[in-house]
Amino acid sequence: MSTKGYRLTASTGIHKGDREYQQDQIALIPHHRINGCVLGVVADGMGGRSGGRKASDQVMLTCRQLFERYSPDHDDTPSVLKQMVHESHLVIKLTAISAEQEPHSTIAAFIIDPDGECWWAHAGDSRIYHFHSNTLVKRTMDHSYVQTLVDRGELTEEEANVHPQSNILMGCLGAEEDPPADLHHIQQLRPGDTLLACSDGVWHYFSPDELGSVLSSLSPREATEFLIEKARQRAHGGGDNLSLVVVKLEPLGT
Repeated sequence: MSTKGYRLTASTGIHKGDREYQQDQIALIPHHRINGCVLGVVADGMGGRSGGRKASDQVMLTCRQLFERYSPDHDDTPSVLKQMVHESHLVIKLTAISAEQEPHSTIAAFIIDPDGECWWAHAGDSRIYHFHSNTLVKRTMDHSYVQTLVDRGELTEEEANVHPQSNILMGCLGAEEDPPADLHHIQQLRPGDTLLACSDGVWHYFSPDELGSVLSSLSPREATEFLIEKARQRAHGGGDNLSLVVVKLEPLGT
């Protein structure tokens, strides 16, 4: 897909890891009317086998429906992303009323518009990374217990990764409290930029430097396959579901 000054190349990857069932869901959706407009979403469902999958399914369904109606020329992109977060949350809570499980989900979603503007939103500990070449520009900050400890200076990022309570979330979809919907704006994506959205089953096993190196040196398809394979090796048989979406902006003519 080509747009102003660059071509978008992209890939998705998903694997159940060492779990019995898959609760992650991913989507990478080109807009059906507008060339160069793309939605990427990762949702990590929680709440038992069917509960977690129901929750992540609801996130995908909600995001797809809202993106189908989205118009970059007329709609406010951050408002649409916030709507994706909050409507997904409400639908998951309604699902919980009729189910015996307590479904919850994370969300990490970004929209790239045809002019290269990008917004993202997230709730929970699924992440979005923005790299330029192999250098990290920005990433989301997890809504998790260990992230609050990192923010206070009580833990390093490395210590947080191996903390026994690293899986405790302070905000997600389907919880009692309304979810956070942290937004970030990239005014202009450039050739050499890469966006990575992924669940904690992926990012848990890599430093930002490692991710940047892999994403800058491999195609999106090669990168997704490599990261899944390497994360599975590093999990030593105890890995979570893995899911990721990679979008690279390559200069025209390459």
